[in-house]
Amino acid sequence: MLLSDSSICAQISSLNGALHAGAAGGHADPGGGTARSSLTPTGHLIVAVCLGSIGALGLLNNSLVLLLYWRYKILRSPINLLLVNICISDLLVCVLGTPFSFAASTQGRWLIGAEGCVWYGFANSLFGIVSLISLAVLSYERYSTMMTPTEADSSNYCKIGLGIALSWLYSLVWTLPPLFGWSRYGPEGPGTTCSVDWKAKTANNVSYIICLFIFCLVVPLLVIVFCYGKLLCAIRRVSGINASMSRKREQRVLFMVVIMVICYLMCWLPYGIMALLAAFGPPGLLTPEASIVPSVLAKISTVINPVIYVFMNKQFYRCFQALLHCEPPRRGSSVKSSSKVATKPARAGALTGPRRTDDFLFMVASLGQPAAGVPRLSPSLEPTLDVTKAPSSDINQPVVVSLVAHFDG
Repeated sequence: MLLSDSSICAQISSLNGALHAGAAGGHADPGGGTARSSLTPTGHLIVAVCLGSIGALGLLNNSLVLLLYWRYKILRSPINLLLVNICISDLLVCVLGTPFSFAASTQGRWLIGAEGCVWYGFANSLFGIVSLISLAVLSYERYSTMMTPTEADSSNYCKIGLGIALSWLYSLVWTLPPLFGWSRYGPEGPGTTCSVDWKAKTANNVSYIICLFIFCLVVPLLVIVFCYGKLLCAIRRVSGINASMSRKREQRVLFMVVIMVICYLMCWLPYGIMALLAAFGPPGLLTPEASIVPSVLAKISTVINPVIYVFMNKQFYRCFQALLHCEPPRRGSSVKSSSKVATKPARAGALTGPRRTDDFLFMVASLGQPAAGVPRLSPSLEPTLDVTKAPSSDINQPVVVSLVAHFDG
């Protein structure tokens, strides 16, 4: 698929006028005239400090995740590769996006021209959507492996590789159209960042914004809520089997899910609302001060994602501690892929004994009535395979299967 040179040149030509207007003290208003521009010098300084802090922390957090993944083989599992993909997309935002908007904020104007504005808008949209879709793929992978009636292969990277490829392809599908003429990339807010032209009220632009809002914000959110909701339902079923063992875990995973959803909404919902208000609201509704806040919040996701999805994961945290103390990770670290489900028909008496584990969380989803023959274990011992079958004397007795799913925070 080749880009249309005439389309890109037309965009750059129109952007030059907008950027020149911004340098003169106002930014181009698609409705005509020049809107009130720029933030005050103090406002630009505050934005620069926020962007500088976000860029530095995001670079540090995501680089540390990649270092841990490279340093410790114990972390090289399929699910962790998906976490690494999220960190790579966030790291690219910190390297290829944030420094330019930070420099522009220190000077109060865009510094790398119209071509740079188109490139900045495309690149940051691409990496941002990759991160969003990867979060949805992560939640679906956890849900699907929990419901799979066969044991997951921790060395099989095909499924995760397909999910990673899908996240980048899906993002390209929605970030290339503005380069061909379906909407366009241009100055955003006070003119120190660039993104999709939210303010043009043409049918061409509005249709793109609606599709972008639905398919790149609402759909991933629905997938995340549905999949983690199912996960919570599975954990609640454990309460009927061993309430004392599962209550604390249920509360912990509920806390994790709530944090995931809240952070997702905090970082991206204001940006989506701002886009809709700019597209459907009256001209001048969004001031430069109001429009720059959602852009900054969206970039905060590059800092939050590694903390929620990686450093609150005990496996990564143990390796992080080991890195700080220059020692191998503790033996308690799990070598299995997260979200792994083990289901294997066997009698309760066939269990060879429990295996000690310090995994982040286990979830047991029972199908049928739990058998009374499930062995009770001491608090330090937890089964990763818990499958019981009715006595062979009663052929019609339904088989009771328990699914044990490893959920990494």
